[in-house]
Amino acid sequence: MLERAGWLFGEGRYARRDLLASATFGVGSVALASLLRDEQLLAAPAKPDLERKAFDTLPKQPHTPAKATAMISLFMQGGPSSIDLFDPKPELVKLDGQQFPGEVKYDNAAQASRVVMGPPWKFAKYGQCGMDVSELLPHTAGIADDLCLLRGMHTGVNNHGQSIDALNNGRPFSGRPSLGSWLTYGLGSESRNLPAFVVLTDNGYPVLGAKNWSNGWLPSLYQGTIVRKKEPRILNLDPPPGLRGIAQEQSLALLSAINREHLEKHPGEHDLEARISSYELAARMQTAAKDALDITQETEETQKLYGLDEDATRDYGTRCLIARRLVERGVRFVQIFTTTQEWDHHGNIRKALPAACKKTDKPAAALVRDLKQRGLLDSTLVHWGGEMGRLPVIQNNTGIENAGRDHNTYGFSMWLAGGGVKAGMMLGETDEFGHKAVKDMVSHVDYHVTLLHLFGLDYKRLTYRRNNQEQSLVDNQAGRLVTEILA
Repeated sequence: MLERAGWLFGEGRYARRDLLASATFGVGSVALASLLRDEQLLAAPAKPDLERKAFDTLPKQPHTPAKATAMISLFMQGGPSSIDLFDPKPELVKLDGQQFPGEVKYDNAAQASRVVMGPPWKFAKYGQCGMDVSELLPHTAGIADDLCLLRGMHTGVNNHGQSIDALNNGRPFSGRPSLGSWLTYGLGSESRNLPAFVVLTDNGYPVLGAKNWSNGWLPSLYQGTIVRKKEPRILNLDPPPGLRGIAQEQSLALLSAINREHLEKHPGEHDLEARISSYELAARMQTAAKDALDITQETEETQKLYGLDEDATRDYGTRCLIARRLVERGVRFVQIFTTTQEWDHHGNIRKALPAACKKTDKPAAALVRDLKQRGLLDSTLVHWGGEMGRLPVIQNNTGIENAGRDHNTYGFSMWLAGGGVKAGMMLGETDEFGHKAVKDMVSHVDYHVTLLHLFGLDYKRLTYRRNNQEQSLVDNQAGRLVTEILA
């Protein structure tokens, strides 16, 4: 494979390690070569079924006309307390401090109690739709008429990891492709210079770490690309000053030629294909990513809208603003995670929940407002929610300042906006205590079936053949299209 080295560099001038080291950076030649290759692929006739399938992130037609073309998922890791934020229960106020009269499904029985804790915060109705929203979310209350609130969410697996998996990859166990991977596998990306699937992390990784944005057993081309909270937001994007220029372009062009030659000898090696594509994408990203991540281009008014002028909201607001800039440039799926367990309020909920709301409320509402005023909300689906809610009884009943709530995956709330869902709508009900969904329940399977439909994808047709079986996001689980929320 290295005979070509003599053609560009002269026989004996570079050892293998020198060649590979010098071929790590550069932009020009390989970017041009990649773009030409893309154009050829776009113009090529359909391949016969007997030929090995190739994988890429070129734009693909959905199965049916789509309402949504991009998605931003604001994942509130840990489990926001729905009965304190979106699902007021007068019965809890009435029974506050008394023994709970029904059955409770605890996750942590050791710290459990049966003492009812009514919501410490007031609710009011907002918008023409009359949506109930807590005083902890004043900015979200201001966009009530743009939201589709699902109050009957249900996964039924009462711990973080399993419920995250259920909502993120369709089943309550790890190792499967995430939602972002399925969307980019099915639809590709409108951007050739940015990753199709981008993950914006907070301090450290959320629970389950990189499994949240894993490609699972799909080709690794479809895994999420991490953009960090602090600079450099993308590691190793720039070459060292001493390795820039024509020599680097030639080196990377040589590496591309060697890789292509190797790939021809090993057809169907999807990991190799993905690695080559990643090299080429990295070259194109050196300019495009810097532009997308440069929020200094935004007006002062826009930056204030997202709370960039306030300490409490600056970090999260910056990531929400970056998410808008990414979908504006053709990125298919963006997921923003909060700090690990930021919403997991087993104790001290009276202090911790207001802090989590303060950090995210204004930026999340700003994202919806900003997309709407730019004409992007109709085609961009925005999701806000965590993997669970919280129980109506006190956990850690050792004083009012220590009181918290345990996990509840049997009835909780989350909201959607844009992307083909009805605005100003509430669907679903929990029981009188906010514990279990009792009307218009939406399971994680229903949720995924409906999301794919909004993107024009039939969940039965979006499959990947593995071990001689067709695998899908929901596999053979029974799910329904939640037609009530479709605009």
